Amino acid sequence: MDKITIVLVESHDLTRIGLINALKDFAHIKVIGEASKIQEGFNLIQEKNPDIVIIDLALFSTEEIEFIRQLKKFHSSEEKPLKLIVLMIESDEDSVLQAFALGADSYCLKNVSIDNLQQAIQVTHEGDSWIEPAIASIILEQAKKSYQKKTEDLNTKDIEKIEIEPLSPESQEIIDNSSLTDREMEVLELIVAGKNNAEIAEDLYISIGTVKTHVRSILAKLCVCDRTQAAVHALRSGLVN
Repeated sequence: MDKITIVLVESHDLTRIGLINALKDFAHIKVIGEASKIQEGFNLIQEKNPDIVIIDLALFSTEEIEFIRQLKKFHSSEEKPLKLIVLMIESDEDSVLQAFALGADSYCLKNVSIDNLQQAIQVTHEGDSWIEPAIASIILEQAKKSYQKKTEDLNTKDIEKIEIEPLSPESQEIIDNSSLTDREMEVLELIVAGKNNAEIAEDLYISIGTVKTHVRSILAKLCVCDRTQAAVHALRSGLVN
């Protein structure tokens, strides 16, 4: 199997070196280039033509934003479009929405575990998006606000014609029949809030091993592959507010 090739653009030397060393543990991933500066990264990407670029969006500077826009512009029409994963420090609403508007493929917080980053790389390479649960909840909330604003601007007759797109009947049936325990619901609510296993364990006064057991059970009952999908399904179905 061909390896997924990565170029990493990260201004902090220790973070960049740490990520490169951590990703070496995954045989299907290969970092083929690294850069600490935007222009250096842009030149490296043109030279190496990686599958995925991982960029640290630390300051939301004009240079960083233009870099992402140029990458999407130059590579979107290729037979194998370049994929882009953004690493973010902040998870506040303004930062999330600004980053999401840039059109990257996947979004992770910089405190993401290496296993989740590996999963994000795999999912992104396959053509899907990986979005941190804390980021996904903000995006979904903004989508709700946008929809509500649109409906407020319409008259009653127009509103009657609008249908909110729900989960598919199959997915909704799975949610309705999931039979999550009270404890699993507590864990799911904290997943939606963007908390990791250690934070969930601390909040619920249980061990990390117990949290992992609950998470596996939740994923199995909801028929989803990862925590992000579980969070999105829970929010869209109304299982978690």
